Amino acid sequence: MTLPGSECGKVNAVMARALLLAALGGTRLVGSGSLLSARRFCSEPLTVRRQEAGIRRIILNNPKKRNALSLSMLESLRENILTDVDSEDLRVIIISAEGPVFSSGHDLKELTSVQGREYHTKVFHTCSEVMTLIQDVPIPVIAMVNGVATAAGCQLVASCDIAVATDKSSFATPGVNIGLFCSTPAVAIGRAVPRKVAMEMLFTGSPLSAQEALLHGLISKVVPEERLEEETLAIAQRVCQASRPVVALGKATFQRQMAQGRDAAYATASKVMVDNLALRDGQEGIRAFLEKRKPVWSHKTEKVHP
Repeated sequence: MTLPGSECGKVNAVMARALLLAALGGTRLVGSGSLLSARRFCSEPLTVRRQEAGIRRIILNNPKKRNALSLSMLESLRENILTDVDSEDLRVIIISAEGPVFSSGHDLKELTSVQGREYHTKVFHTCSEVMTLIQDVPIPVIAMVNGVATAAGCQLVASCDIAVATDKSSFATPGVNIGLFCSTPAVAIGRAVPRKVAMEMLFTGSPLSAQEALLHGLISKVVPEERLEEETLAIAQRVCQASRPVVALGKATFQRQMAQGRDAAYATASKVMVDNLALRDGQEGIRAFLEKRKPVWSHKTEKVHP
């Protein structure tokens, strides 16, 4: 068991208050064992967040449970994505994992009848919220995969804008084999791979190798394990060289037009191209090209003309 960040804060506060009262009263702290035990759980967060040079690293950090997307893990992931998401200092997010399993999907212990329908609804609502959030935030999100990604773990990979995986990685939706069809993972996977490939994955639970996942469009690139970090960071650093508002506008427009018919998509994209030209960075990029120099981005959303 690992407590989410908010619960860790509560435990630490209770522990500090209890220790203070005990010291002031000269009394022995009764029941401190359970508090200290709970506090130990806080030392291993479910996700780890680091940020440097515009790149935020979010690491799934529960390898003993195969980085299962428990409700607490999903809430922690959501918090790590949303924190200062509109800051100009944030340009790209990389999601990776500790251990040989990227993510095994939902924590099945949370999906028994004991938990009840209301809890189950909260789990799937939170999961869907995180997956859509990845596609809705204004910066690119990259999955860095080194191992197995199954069910909601495969859904997480499919939801990211870019995915780089090692050649030993594999991807599957095996829910059908335990009586729980991967209906929510199918939303993301069915939009990433051809329909018949998705259906075979969903009906059989058979895994795709990294090369098969690349062939069908589930991931962007396959690399040797020793080059995974280097290749993923190279992509992230290229993203960081672009104007943040231009990237944000482009990502949002891509997602919007993909859900539209051809004619509507062209109408949407044409309008956005004109809006892009009105951005300060849109005009700076064109001037820099014409003047044969590197652009100096403002990373501001301000417009230079209506």
